Amino acid sequence: MSAIQEEEYKSSFDIKIWGKMLPFFLKYKKPLIFVIMTNIICAAADVTFPLFQKYAIDHFIADESTEGIGSFVGAYLGIVILQGIAVIIFTRLAIRIEMRFGRDLKRACFVHLQELSFSYYNKTPVGYIVSRVMSDTERIGGFVAWGLVDLSWGILYIIISFITMMTINPRMTLIVLVVVPFIAFVTWFFQSRILKVTREVRKQNSRLTGAYNEGIGGARTSKTLVLENMNTGEFKGTSTDMYRESMRLAKLSALFGPLVTCIGAVATALVLWRGGILVKEDLIAFGTLSVFASYAVGIFEPIQSVTRIFADFVSIQANIERVCGLLERAPEVVDKPEVIDKYGDCFHPKKENWEEIHGDIEFKNVTFRYSDGYEDVLENFNLKVPAGTMVAIVGETGAGKSTLVNLACRFFEPTKGEILIDGVDYRERSQLWLHSNIGYVLQTPHLFSGTIRENIRYGRLDASEEDIQAAARLVSVDEVAARMPKGFDSDVGENGDMLSMGEKQLVSFARAVIADPKIFVLDEATSSIDTETEQLIQDAIATLMEGRTSFIIAHRLSTIRKADVILVVDNGKIVEQGTHKELLKKKGHYYNLYTNLVIGESYGD
Repeated sequence: MSAIQEEEYKSSFDIKIWGKMLPFFLKYKKPLIFVIMTNIICAAADVTFPLFQKYAIDHFIADESTEGIGSFVGAYLGIVILQGIAVIIFTRLAIRIEMRFGRDLKRACFVHLQELSFSYYNKTPVGYIVSRVMSDTERIGGFVAWGLVDLSWGILYIIISFITMMTINPRMTLIVLVVVPFIAFVTWFFQSRILKVTREVRKQNSRLTGAYNEGIGGARTSKTLVLENMNTGEFKGTSTDMYRESMRLAKLSALFGPLVTCIGAVATALVLWRGGILVKEDLIAFGTLSVFASYAVGIFEPIQSVTRIFADFVSIQANIERVCGLLERAPEVVDKPEVIDKYGDCFHPKKENWEEIHGDIEFKNVTFRYSDGYEDVLENFNLKVPAGTMVAIVGETGAGKSTLVNLACRFFEPTKGEILIDGVDYRERSQLWLHSNIGYVLQTPHLFSGTIRENIRYGRLDASEEDIQAAARLVSVDEVAARMPKGFDSDVGENGDMLSMGEKQLVSFARAVIADPKIFVLDEATSSIDTETEQLIQDAIATLMEGRTSFIIAHRLSTIRKADVILVVDNGKIVEQGTHKELLKKKGHYYNLYTNLVIGESYGD
């Protein structure tokens, strides 16, 4: 389990956390004001109805008269119609706020995810991200729209009701007020517990989402390894944890509501008891008792609603903490303000200021340690890679071969020292400038849903049809397309699942080729291609890399032997470097690796 996924939030209810949503609230300031205004109308109307009841009892029933009943009915209907119009308005506005607020949060999260560094995706589970972007944002949007509507109505109703009751009979009002401290205590008692359990529910939800994602994404592997029973058992455990925490939350909520209802019933009983005595002694009219009984019954519904919403208000804090935790996560690799001002950022590039890149790369006294590591991976490392040089990086699986390449590509930055591109520290230029000049072909390529043509064009969005065809021919993707029912318009499926691994690799080659990069990185990119297919693209790669700087993480002899310099990585550190012949003469790490490769390839490995 990722350390990020296990991140805990332990603060109690804090309005400052809600303040982080202020930029999103301000976008809907006017609709929210209209919602509050319509809720004032609704609350005032609800408070008015018991007064109509009091008037009817005192004037029509007690006096046994119907004088003025027409005006009474007209006024009553007017209030009902006004309230109905207000309900329609705030309902439409609330729906709009819910949809748009959730949309804005999702967009903000997605945009920020584009800005986060390579390292974030290395150590963050997909389920963790999806849960925040989808589930948490929806809960926040729904609460902002409907929770705040109900909250504003409840508070306004309570305030107007108590003012009205104080105006009619202050002593009777005190009987209703006597139970308020008990409600305050119950609310205080439950809110911290509800928040704590809700945080655990949201964490379990992330795990459950991650389990779904992993189970579906790895379904083929599970089938081939006959892991269905084990996966089902693990998922049952995860879903059971989710169920257990959800039930804890449900029990707390289920206990909280009835307690408030019980307190409200006590208040109603007190009003009827004391009011009945006063009516009997002719100290108050029967209509007054009626209106107080109505308020005593009616006022605790909004009080219960407010306390329930406050409990939700507390629990939603966990969702806001998680979303803000994502939005506030700073990228580990960031351009300086002056660099952004000159070169732009990934969303607003200023390409007119981009210098042409030649491909000279120099590691100058570079020391590197991962942010969560305890020792240096590189220490005072120096290497000059002139433009057009082919660098091969070899080593055992897990030795750390990709670290050097990721540093050169600025997916990570040196802890100490400099990496120069064309003689300039690459931190003095934008990440996008460098990344736009890199062609990176991964060992396990990712293809986007769409056609072969669309996936090739991702390498350069303004590429013409002739460019696509040329890139495809160069790496034999035209042969792949010819075997497909719709040629280049054939759908590759989710993550390219309609293609074999080797075919996916070829498409990713074409995507890199069409970008015409100055720096090429092949991360064991031919390991998934059969020997015959590899031979088809070896000549194309040689032609393609002519005049370009290239880093190749490889295990095939043909690639290693042709490299201008070979770096041997062991335990995350470079232990040898030199040409093929120089390293063989040393009879060290490289000699042993190379000998094993010779044996492996002679047996068709």
